[in-house]
Amino acid sequence: MDRQLIGKDAERSAEHWLVSQGLEFIQRNMRCRVGEIDLIMTDGEYLIFVEVRHRKHHTFGGAAESVDWRKQRKLLRAARFFLAANPHWSTFPCRFDIIAFEGNNTPLWYRNAFQH
Repeated sequence: MDRQLIGKDAERSAEHWLVSQGLEFIQRNMRCRVGEIDLIMTDGEYLIFVEVRHRKHHTFGGAAESVDWRKQRKLLRAARFFLAANPHWSTFPCRFDIIAFEGNNTPLWYRNAFQH
């Protein structure tokens, strides 16, 4: 299975798992000129921007650790773009979460993974 298919499968799995945890789905794969957000969901009063990562091995670091400062900056810019295009969401407090799949299919959920 190639990387893109593995990534799409991880995103679908993350979405279904987060819904089972009580989050509500808003949008998948929001793309804009400054970046992409894998999943946008709500968790109670919060608007959640979710980055999904999958790593078979820890050879080059874990899945969550792969969301470095450059990726965080892209996510923040893409979130700002989403909020500007969808002003009805701009009153919600925002959070950036990471769903990491490492080796097996059990997701690790990092809530509020980085500050904006």
